[in-house]
Order: sequence, then C-alpha cells, then structure tokens
Amino acid sequence: MAGFSWYQNNGRDSVEHFVGNGRVPLYSLADVQLRFLCPNDLDEVRALCQDWFPIEYPLSWYEEITSSTSRFYALAAVYNHVIIGLIVAEIKPYASLNTEDTGILAKSFIKSCDVGYILSLGVDKEYRRNGIASLLLDSLIKYLTTNEKKRIKAVFLHVLTTNSAAIMFYESRKFKLHCFLPYYYSIKGRCKDGFTYVLYINGGHPPWTFVDYVKFVCKTVVRGGGIFPWILNSFSRFFYWSVANEEQEHSEH
Repeated sequence: MAGFSWYQNNGRDSVEHFVGNGRVPLYSLADVQLRFLCPNDLDEVRALCQDWFPIEYPLSWYEEITSSTSRFYALAAVYNHVIIGLIVAEIKPYASLNTEDTGILAKSFIKSCDVGYILSLGVDKEYRRNGIASLLLDSLIKYLTTNEKKRIKAVFLHVLTTNSAAIMFYESRKFKLHCFLPYYYSIKGRCKDGFTYVLYINGGHPPWTFVDYVKFVCKTVVRGGGIFPWILNSFSRFFYWSVANEEQEHSEH
C-alpha cells in the first residue's frame, strides 16, 4: 500500500507515495467504511498528514479538502470510527494542465475533455497492505467512470523514480508510464526526479506514435481478410476518385 507526500515544485502541485513494510491484518475489509471528508475531520486529518509528511502544509489546504463545498474528491477510509486512509483528487479541464502534463492525451481531446489528478493517496502505517489503498483508488475510478463523468479521459499522478513499491502498485492497477520528469521535486532543498503515470478511462488514449499507426494498418489489413484485399480496396477508391475528378474537369470545359 502507499502513503504519500504533497510537495510544491515551482508552483506546481506534486504527489509522492511512500510505502511501508508493516502490516496489521483487519478482521475484514468490509469493516472499513468510506466517506467524504467533512469540516469536523480537519484536526484528525491534519494530525495524520503531519505524521505522514516531512513538511508542514498550510492550514488553508486542510480547510479546502475538508470543506463541504470542496472542489476536491476527498475520501476517507474509516475503521472503528478512526480515519486510517484517504485519497484526494481534483478534476480539471485538460486545457488547464501544466506544460509537463499536456502530452498525456491525444490532441483531439484538448478542447473537449477533463482529467483527474491524484494529489494524495495515503494509508496509516499500522494498516497498510490490507487493500485499503486499492479500495480508495477503486472508489475514485468508479466515480470518474460514471455516465455523468464521460468527459474525463484520464487519471494521472506524479511519483518519485526511486519509489519502486509505489510504482509497482500503480502499474498493477494498469497505470502506464507516460514520461520522465528530471528534477521535478524539490525535497528538503534537494532536487529529485519523478515519473508521470496515467490511467486512460472513458475512451481516452495517448497521442499516437508511428508504431501505433503501423499497428492500426496491420489490424485493418487482418480484419479485411489480408493484404491483397486491402490494397485492392485502396486502389479502387483511388481509381473512382480519379475518374470523378476527370469527369468534373470535362464538365467544367
């Protein structure tokens, strides 16, 4: 499971996940309740974050994520009336992303879609490796894939390149490595590299590469019964297009 830390890097919001080896088995994962954060959670959430994070976050951030009118998707995992995990994500227009994130989707989506950005995903160290992080992430993805959220075409996050456990967790959840971010983090005065990971949803997809085009042509050929029918069909369409153009030129004269 993954804990997290949220850093400011040149004015950008970043997320980093820390993984613990300890494990306290729950009687049943069904005993964990999920609910949205509320103003009464502020002190408890702040105490957890101060324990999980190496830096102090502004009070305004805690007020925002626990507000009843928050723009964030801020969900808590509760066990025995105590918050033991949380996930915080934001939905934003794709056109408003920072420069380093604008390549996560094909250009056809630029003006017409939104994306989800995971700022934080954390589980108390005493309850890690019980499936709680997956429970929180599943809830977010389920929310983002409802009919009302079809505009959302991707969910993404940033992670330290050295955090192999968190990377393995997200890759196991079908997140794909998008790009390398050199010196993306500034942690205690030291620069650290990061990765961007993306999960495509609701028909979203990354920009096509040359390999993607080759695969598309090959699939088209196979579905059409082979290379020769595809060539014949392409030639026929070109022939009819040429004849139509020639007839139009004669009519104009």
